[in-house]
Amino acid sequence: MTAGAGGHKLRTVNLSVFYHRTQALHGISAAFGERLITAIIGPSGCGKTTLLRCLNRMNDHLPGFRLTGEVLLDGQSIYRPGTDLRRLRTVVGMVFQRPNPFPLSVFANVAYGPRVHGVSDRMELWATVERALREVGLWEEMRRRLDRPAPDLPLGQQQLVCLARLLAVRPEVILLDEPCSALDPLATLRIEDLMRRLKCRYTVIIVTHSMRQAARVSDRTIFMLDGRLIEEGPTAAIFTSPRDRRTEDYITGKLG
Repeated sequence: MTAGAGGHKLRTVNLSVFYHRTQALHGISAAFGERLITAIIGPSGCGKTTLLRCLNRMNDHLPGFRLTGEVLLDGQSIYRPGTDLRRLRTVVGMVFQRPNPFPLSVFANVAYGPRVHGVSDRMELWATVERALREVGLWEEMRRRLDRPAPDLPLGQQQLVCLARLLAVRPEVILLDEPCSALDPLATLRIEDLMRRLKCRYTVIIVTHSMRQAARVSDRTIFMLDGRLIEEGPTAAIFTSPRDRRTEDYITGKLG
């Protein structure tokens, strides 16, 4: 796939989300640039994660979920009839707030996606596992411990294994839902450094409660409040000269 018009890998157009009679998102129109890190910020309950999960249809199974508007990947609606959800979630992969490695070895975790997609050749699987673990900076630590159960690893390494599991299937977009919230400061810095390196090859979208993290790692920032997009733009501009008073109040701690 190639980027859509204007270098936007993903776009939402007047996106609204409902759960039964409750409206969670109100007419969100936002663009996510290719090979950039976009941070979505805002107080708890503002709709950040709901928006993120719309980008690869992770909300579809939730009771009462209904969506209007568009989510466009390379200019094509991901909600069009006949969309292959497995293919979509390979292209637009997601890492969750708390590490969720499968109760399998490190090798089996990283090889899981390729196996699901039909790769059975042992040498090809080994090469894929090595490539993915090298991408997340874990290969040297894990190369002699690939048979170790992934859930037994420290949380920071677990999250890196989850990222490697995602990278093994060669996604184009990486969605990160507060990926550092359960991690210690050193593991957090390691994930942030990885994000900076990954944006050379992938479009990265992160939901974060940490203003410092958003300022450190993102190229663009989206500020949300009460299910609405209040302001978006280059991160430096959002944090130093926001156009909307509500954005300034949130960044300075007066709101939320």
